[in-house]
Amino acid sequence: MSEEQHYRLGTLAIHAGQRPDPQTGSIALPIHQTTAYSFKSAEYAAQLFNLEVPGFIYTRLNNPTTGVFETRCAALEGGVGAVATASGQQATFIALMNILGDIRESQKTPDAGPHVVASAAIYGGTVTLFSKSLESLGIRVAFVDARDPQKVAAAIRPCTRAVFIEAVANPSNYILDYEALGEVAHAAGVPLVIDNTVMTPVLFRPLEHGADIVVYSATKFIGGHGTCMGGIVVDGGRFDWTKNPERWPHLTHPDVAYHGVNFCERFGKAAFITRCVTHMLRDYGGVLAPHSAFLFLQGLETLHIRMQRHCENAMALAQWLEANPMVSWVNYPGLESHPSHALATRYLKNGFGAMLAFGVKGGRQAAEKFVESVQLAIHATNLGDVRTIVTHPASTTHRQLSEVELDAAGVSGDLVRVSVGIEDIADIQEDFEQALKASSRL
Repeated sequence: MSEEQHYRLGTLAIHAGQRPDPQTGSIALPIHQTTAYSFKSAEYAAQLFNLEVPGFIYTRLNNPTTGVFETRCAALEGGVGAVATASGQQATFIALMNILGDIRESQKTPDAGPHVVASAAIYGGTVTLFSKSLESLGIRVAFVDARDPQKVAAAIRPCTRAVFIEAVANPSNYILDYEALGEVAHAAGVPLVIDNTVMTPVLFRPLEHGADIVVYSATKFIGGHGTCMGGIVVDGGRFDWTKNPERWPHLTHPDVAYHGVNFCERFGKAAFITRCVTHMLRDYGGVLAPHSAFLFLQGLETLHIRMQRHCENAMALAQWLEANPMVSWVNYPGLESHPSHALATRYLKNGFGAMLAFGVKGGRQAAEKFVESVQLAIHATNLGDVRTIVTHPASTTHRQLSEVELDAAGVSGDLVRVSVGIEDIADIQEDFEQALKASSRL
């Protein structure tokens, strides 16, 4: 990618990692729908499996089509490498597991086991992943109000190995002080992981503001059309794993699974992302299908254009809702009334995103009636589609959370989350007007 670094984001979104096929001249990227690859010799095969040379082994590890998608995502973020996964949840899971390493070893420490500090205001599925599934593996997660970096600092323990936040809290739309949170994490000697799904690299590049690792649900805005599932992990290559080598022995010590390879010594800044492939994908699976990678690349090619229209529509809809008497409140960081507006204007220079939330007068019952009454917008749990999608989080995405967890996540019964699409804004507003009137007749 070094020869492409001078290109700007819109150009990278179309060209990074790919030129016309040298054998056929095909401009479109071929879909390498294959599971395995022919080795030119036994010696070459051994070199591949010893991680001595780059190349293709098996599609659970790497694939030419998926590789272009990974290269392009890394270029858009300014990272040293990326790994594609079968879903956004898988991306979050393997990123954290690759940081934590051998959980059995960390459980031998005096404070007994690996620990992660996470923002309380995150996607409900991630809360469940952390509080239930990871906890069942012996990984403890402390949920804190990340709007206050000092609360994050206070939650960090000697056994803490990562700080996890979302670039924009889903669905509460809090904007955080990313650089301050990065300083807190780095002062404790741990990486900051940011889920940038809602913003995309078009609107926000976390690696430029304190993040070390970025994860995405590519299912959302990257794909943009609701056609396939996928995730991505991007490594900034800036976190120094060798500074406290005893914390990260899986990266800084010889790896018995690869005949004593030391990942930091052999792969340098790409140690983390390389191990994501050689251990996380190899052992846990969850690999992205080549055809899905192709579809995501189609989405990336228009991402910078779509996000502009998404943001324009979201701002117009937020302003319209704020003036509507059937709406109690509106939560969109582009509005001056939003409590995080100052941080939003500081960090988000290209738009405030496509996700907003608002409260329907009449409470939970009225909010449920609203999502049932839309005719143009779609009542679903996805976001990041070209179509406008409405969701009642308390009934769906955050349904498994307790009342305390709902409150911490900023999810009230009257809240409707909107992923604003790229339709004509007047049509979206007219649809919302009739749905609000239906909700007010209860």
